[in-house]
Amino acid sequence: MSPPANRGVPRSGCPISIALEMLGDAWSLLIVRDLMFKDKQTYNEFLQGGEGIASNILADRLRKLEAAGIVDKRADPSDARRFIYRLSAKGIDLAPVLVELILWSARHETTDAPAPVLRAMRGDREAFIAQVRQRWRSGR
Repeated sequence: MSPPANRGVPRSGCPISIALEMLGDAWSLLIVRDLMFKDKQTYNEFLQGGEGIASNILADRLRKLEAAGIVDKRADPSDARRFIYRLSAKGIDLAPVLVELILWSARHETTDAPAPVLRAMRGDREAFIAQVRQRWRSGR
């Protein structure tokens, strides 16, 4: 499959390299996490996420995620000055990857991931991912 015109030519055909070009920094994955698991949708919600992302970095990462087709952006119907961000179908397909990263981190480090969530992920990954996808389909 050829790369989207707005993304340019990948540096190599390596699947890991291509993924890193789209998601290769912590901020991009944290934005995806916030959209997928924390129901954040607006620029200000991302800014208040707790990690201390700078506003210029956030704006840049949101633009890159949108250009990569991972995030969709639309005007907020209640306030035309704001935008609502949502994972695209391509973005929600990252759910298994994020679940595995969470479980790997929790296996090797102390995290603040809620114990019931970790149990649900460990107990039945497929069912957990299906719930994430269902929430996304329902627009929540």
